[in-house]
Amino acid sequence: MAMTSAASGFLLMANAPAPAVRSGAPPPCAAMSLFPGRSFAGSRLVIMASDEAAPAAEASPKPKPPPIGPKRGAKVKITRKESYWYKNVGSVVAVDQDPKTRYPVVVRFPKVNYANVSTNNYALDEVQEVQ
Repeated sequence: MAMTSAASGFLLMANAPAPAVRSGAPPPCAAMSLFPGRSFAGSRLVIMASDEAAPAAEASPKPKPPPIGPKRGAKVKITRKESYWYKNVGSVVAVDQDPKTRYPVVVRFPKVNYANVSTNNYALDEVQEVQ
């Protein structure tokens, strides 16, 4: 199924005839000008339709890359030594799939820390999945 483009180009004609203007009235383009002090009274914007077909979309979508990190809800043990929850087990809330994210794994714990917080972000190498 091919889709065609309704309007594929714009053409600015500099020497198109201007519409008739009543005497004493400002030219139609002067009131709507985005550039004060410049007159575009002799210019017009013409939109032309084209019968050219739009480039066809690829037949097969690109396959998704395999998900990184533990799945949501998995139990993980924390291996970051300076973490409040070091060697404790928590459950994975979410994993950011962007490879540029420094700490993509969000883990929630059953107990809170000294700041009354029960979640923290960890790097992939700072969590170890447990059964």
